[in-house]
Amino acid sequence: VPTPGGPVPAGVRRQVTAGQLRERGNALFQAGDHAAALAAYTRALSLCDAGPERAVLHRNRAACYLKLEDYAKAEADASKAIEADGRDMKALFRRSQALQKLGRLDQAVSDLQRCVSLEPKNKAFQEALRALGSSMHEKMKTMSCTDSKVEQMFQILLDPEEKDADKKQKAAQNLIVLAREEAGAEKIFQSDGVRLLTQLLDTAKADLMLAALRTLVGLCSGHRSRTMAILAELGAPRLSAVLGVEHEQVSLAACNLLHVMFDSLKEGLQKDFRGKEDAVVLDSSKDLKLLIKHLLELLALEGASAHGRDNALNLLIKVVPRKSPKETNNSMSLWVIDQGLKKILEVGSTVCGTPGSLRVTENSRMSASVLLSKLYDDLKCDAERENFHHLCEDYVRSWFEGHELAGKLRAIQTVSCLLQGPSDAGNRVLELEGIMDSVLSLCASVSEAHQLVAVEALIHAADKAKRASFITANGVSLLKEIYKHSERDSIRIRALVGLCKLGSAGGTDFSMKQFAEGSTMKLAKQCRKWLCNETIDAGTRRWAVEGLAYLTFDADVKEEFVEDKAAMQAMFHLAKSEDRSVLYAVASTLVNCTNSYDHEEPDPQMLELAKYAKQHIPEQHPKDKPDFVKRRVRKLLAAGVVSALACMVKSENPALTNSCRELISRVFLALVEEAEDRGGVVAQGGGKALIPLSLEGTEVGQTKAAQALAKITITSNPEMAFPGERIYEVVRPLVSLLHLQRTGLENFEGLMALTNLAGISERLRQKILKEKAVPMIEGYMFEEHELIRLAATECMCNMAMSKEVQELFLAEGSDRLKLMVLYSGEEDEKLRRAASGTLAMLTALHPPICKRIPQVTVHWLEILQALLLSPSVELQHRGAVVVMNMMAAEREVAEQLMASEMLEILSVLAKEKDKP
Repeated sequence: VPTPGGPVPAGVRRQVTAGQLRERGNALFQAGDHAAALAAYTRALSLCDAGPERAVLHRNRAACYLKLEDYAKAEADASKAIEADGRDMKALFRRSQALQKLGRLDQAVSDLQRCVSLEPKNKAFQEALRALGSSMHEKMKTMSCTDSKVEQMFQILLDPEEKDADKKQKAAQNLIVLAREEAGAEKIFQSDGVRLLTQLLDTAKADLMLAALRTLVGLCSGHRSRTMAILAELGAPRLSAVLGVEHEQVSLAACNLLHVMFDSLKEGLQKDFRGKEDAVVLDSSKDLKLLIKHLLELLALEGASAHGRDNALNLLIKVVPRKSPKETNNSMSLWVIDQGLKKILEVGSTVCGTPGSLRVTENSRMSASVLLSKLYDDLKCDAERENFHHLCEDYVRSWFEGHELAGKLRAIQTVSCLLQGPSDAGNRVLELEGIMDSVLSLCASVSEAHQLVAVEALIHAADKAKRASFITANGVSLLKEIYKHSERDSIRIRALVGLCKLGSAGGTDFSMKQFAEGSTMKLAKQCRKWLCNETIDAGTRRWAVEGLAYLTFDADVKEEFVEDKAAMQAMFHLAKSEDRSVLYAVASTLVNCTNSYDHEEPDPQMLELAKYAKQHIPEQHPKDKPDFVKRRVRKLLAAGVVSALACMVKSENPALTNSCRELISRVFLALVEEAEDRGGVVAQGGGKALIPLSLEGTEVGQTKAAQALAKITITSNPEMAFPGERIYEVVRPLVSLLHLQRTGLENFEGLMALTNLAGISERLRQKILKEKAVPMIEGYMFEEHELIRLAATECMCNMAMSKEVQELFLAEGSDRLKLMVLYSGEEDEKLRRAASGTLAMLTALHPPICKRIPQVTVHWLEILQALLLSPSVELQHRGAVVVMNMMAAEREVAEQLMASEMLEILSVLAKEKDKP
């Protein structure tokens, strides 16, 4: 804009005023871009000092927050406007809407009554007050009904004369249901319910204890002050004791309650209760530490049950480490390392069957490894890591020195636990004087238990490149000796895995073989034989899968494995068993069989240079070519791989680590590569299993799962592939494929899948809008790659059925409509079809767009005429619909069309009998 005083000197930016920003905000709000309007009003506030002007901006911001569903901020801004002018009806009305959404109906009514008194004839105010009145009446009715229900349940449970056990149990179950609703939970809490529930816990009767624990879950969910009061009444020692009971279901219910309590204490107040609790500043950090302290003590408590110990480990894994590196505070992890690292190592170092050992399950040591790994990963600097190493080294030394053989076994078991978890710490303790020598000498022990501990440690050490060369030199001959001469299958199978690990050091490189030709095939055959032998215990058969996880780097082994249906099904059966420590080995074997690991094609120039420099060049096995991989995938599908994977994903066990989830996602992506296989994958539960994989885990794992979901959505009917509410859960993973750091193929498949979803229902389109996908879809409409550009335009065509998207095409300063008109005149017929289809839809659903079309480009008439004269009937049809809509919408536009050759063209088309 030219200034009255001449041009603006270079480098000087014109100051924008608060008034201009407010006007811009108003225009953006009208166009439906509420987030951008909010930003404009916020910036205007930073430039504005005048009281009345600020009040208007706060009121406008409140309207934006209402649209963005942030009701607490809407209430706060409306209140600021009301402070400036108590008669501001718009602000009062907006605050009443926010209060209503926050559940504070009495305050909402008060604001509405003020609106009606200020403007008695306003029908909108009267109607809103009437609706709110009936809503409050319903709430009061529910509350009085709840009061009587709670009293009734309490009477039955408190009555010493009541001998009917079924009646008592039913009353307890009703309490659980009541506690799930806020009114019921508050009533139970106010009616001395916590004391009663404590009495139920102290009965030591499993059914009543379960009912009490599940009711307490309802009371604690999302309510920090209630949780703190309940914790004070029950006491952390009692909760810890219930977690450690023998009854598995009671222990699990206590674990669930503690998890809910942790969430409520950590997250603080949810929006719904902010009004009630805002006045009180609650510090829950002491309560958190108290609970964690008792969990750590439970780990090393001799009387605790094995599954109670597992549940305590699982809880610590979930609640102690930071959820994201963006959180800066890792003090909880540091506190746990200082207070409880040795207690965690007590579980990890347990040698089953030795006198005085802790009771553990087959999953306990793996859970301890996962917890140690997560704590180590949560450390931020070298000093913190050094402290971790010292504590581990001190612990190992304390057992290794002065405890004779039993102590040496505990020390070696600790090394195994650390190598499976934070391997840096494992490598450090492995370097301690005498440890490796003890491992090698105990491998030759006559005691099976001692030999098991030593061979497992050797295997885990072989997994780490740092030690592999040392073990190849010193351990291979020893492992071969054990494998050939031991009479115990449990020992032989572990020795075999050690050999497998050392034999697979070349990975997928066909030219690097550690063992003589055919040795890996013999080892693999023995692994399959053990895997299928059901007389061997599952814990030992798990090691056969570990062996295959390494041997299946060899394509000959993969081919033989998929031909052995019994071995595949035995592995899938193990994957579904209680022993979850097998998950990673199963997933690794499947990744190898489906070739779903990352492999980059080497640069031809670099290959030539490598040959010239006589460097080693990796070679691909002939049986790893695409046709072989496709056949292997078909055989795995026929053997039931999908149901096994679905079962693995359901596992709530620490063994399902993020890296394990990533492997499963890779396998799923390989399974849905061919369109004809996707229906079968969905039918066996693959679609359902992919959703949690796409929302949690490593970034690579989430992306692979999202891409698999996209492939299914593109070629299947999404409503059948993801029935009911599940279809809405698919939207977020698909939108994640549109981010700029994703590959072009991922962008393309994400757009194609979203196009299918956007064509189904308005609710799905709203979900896509809510995930902020529209700006990304628009961005890809400018993409150079023609297929991505086409997919984005087709997606926008389906999204244009939403009113909010239609409004965007009329927004001031936007080129969206111009782009659609110009694309309707492009050479690419598919792009023209998508763009002209969007125009046909927009002009039919939102007539004001018809008037705007002649204003966006001077070429609009020739583009429409070209559509009507196209040899494609589809393009002619779209062009005719646009012209018809424009004729009906606006006289001025109709006159422009009549003045052109449009009537002539239409007259000719109307006579064509073969185009009804």
